[in-house]
Amino acid sequence: MHLLAAKRIFQYLQGTADFGLFYKMGSRTDLVGFTDSDFAGDQDNRKSTSGYVFMLSSGVVSWSSKK
Repeated sequence: MHLLAAKRIFQYLQGTADFGLFYKMGSRTDLVGFTDSDFAGDQDNRKSTSGYVFMLSSGVVSWSSKK
């Protein structure tokens, strides 16, 4: 099972090797993060929800949302 997961990771990396973020010279590179959460807000199963996003010069570099 671990070898299959490793193979998928390498396939993903090969397929995205040319992807990247590009910024203009001299542009501001502010790193901004936002987060939010809701404790037991789902009325059906009382699950909590949380999430975050990190942006570098208005481009998303990392995000997550979990229930």
